[in-house]
Amino acid sequence: MAPKQRMRIANEKASKNVTLRGNVPKTTKQENEKYPVGPWLLALFVFVVCGSAIFQIIQSIRMA
Repeated sequence: MAPKQRMRIANEKASKNVTLRGNVPKTTKQENEKYPVGPWLLALFVFVVCGSAIFQIIQSIRMA
């Protein structure tokens, strides 16, 4: 890509920000995913953690 063409593309991107006047987003990249892990993996993690806590509580009740 020629330097003039790269500069023209960069200028076109920046010219849109001039009309926003203070409402410019921090990044021009679009965010597709909000979570770094999938919902199934998160549900499995919560199930394992909460399940082990419940079993620990039951075991401590039986011992006392």
